Amino acid sequence: MKKEVNYILALVVAVTMFSTSCQQSARGGAGRMQQDTTGIAIITFQTPDHNFGNVKAGEKVGCIFSYTNTGDADLVITAASASCGCTVPKYDRKPVAPGASGTIEVVFDTSGREGLQTKTVVVQSNAENNLVILRIIAEVVTN
Repeated sequence: MKKEVNYILALVVAVTMFSTSCQQSARGGAGRMQQDTTGIAIITFQTPDHNFGNVKAGEKVGCIFSYTNTGDADLVITAASASCGCTVPKYDRKPVAPGASGTIEVVFDTSGREGLQTKTVVVQSNAENNLVILRIIAEVVTN
């Protein structure tokens, strides 16, 4: 009978120790809270607009929009789409670290266009401000 009591007591102690150690490791250790280190990316453009002024019909003109990741997590641009096939955005698909900068190049083909033109590029990313609209303006003149 004494053997059985010792066996049951040992079993209860073992189960209690196992249960306690599992709870501690699930919480990251006794008394410690795990920190959330995911952070948030924020895309900040120097200026979201570019005015080409007067350009000749048939010309291809381009500009570069510069941005900085002002957040505390990597920034990834997932897409940049133009409002018209005459406008083509190019961007780097590599992550931009917090504090680092990047660019988006936009080329506008004025062929077949005349007068005041306003085109937009929608930039999508993993940033807190995940949709940003860039705008180009040009007065297309024919000679």
